[in-house]
Amino acid sequence: MSLSKGITYFDMQGRNINLDGVVGYIILQAQLREATRTWPHSDFLSLSQRAAAVSMLKRLNKSLSTAVNALQETDPNYFKEFEPILHSSFWSLPAEWGSTDPSLVYTSVRSMECYDEHLSDKCMTLLLGTWKDNGTPCIVTKSCRDTMTQFGCPHYSLSHQLLYFMIGTMKGCSRMLKGDLRLSRVNITVEHYKRIFCTNMIKSNQDIFKNGLTGQMQDIFIENILLCGLEGFSDFYKLDWLQSILTWQDQEVGCFGKEEDISQIFEEFLDAPHKRMAAQVI
Repeated sequence: MSLSKGITYFDMQGRNINLDGVVGYIILQAQLREATRTWPHSDFLSLSQRAAAVSMLKRLNKSLSTAVNALQETDPNYFKEFEPILHSSFWSLPAEWGSTDPSLVYTSVRSMECYDEHLSDKCMTLLLGTWKDNGTPCIVTKSCRDTMTQFGCPHYSLSHQLLYFMIGTMKGCSRMLKGDLRLSRVNITVEHYKRIFCTNMIKSNQDIFKNGLTGQMQDIFIENILLCGLEGFSDFYKLDWLQSILTWQDQEVGCFGKEEDISQIFEEFLDAPHKRMAAQVI
């Protein structure tokens, strides 16, 4: 089973995986917990599948404890800033399902990222309240609002814009758009921003899938599915996409993608203090 192999990889390499990668497994933990809680008990096959899920969850719980402790040891400052999202209870699963809206696709997309690692981290810590000891949460500065609501951003910038609004929602920051005086945005809600971003993320995935899934594009492709799927956009769950992703898994080691490709991705998008081996997870 592909999922079991992915957890086996985490068993072996959990202490070496960066915070972003560990968060992926935290989200998996939340999903497995909910799945085992709601799994039907109607027949032997269902009971057998649930038993397998329970077994994987137990393994994952143990490995996550080791990985989170390693993060705290190797990079205590970065760990402190993002510690709230390292709990499965932080991540809420979709209460209902919807789909993207093709009419919201951008007419043009920037060729370069409008993504700044340091600003993005700062904006998220302002929402989390971890920007200083006992910091006030749900702070939205003008620079954060302008960056996180900019239209036409590609790839990682786009997924981090969505992640910003996801974190704000899960943290309970109900007034994230307060202070936005732009008349053109007066009727755009947090949920509408999420729909705009996921619509353009699925368009990006369609283009990537059409043009060939290689290297860095695989990472973006999976990230878009993970985040928008977590937001309840069911049209990201396509059988042909899943079948392609499963072919990227190393059948012996269990990770997705080649380590040299993964290292190159994070050399470009993670600043020096946080450069550690990362694993692509589903």
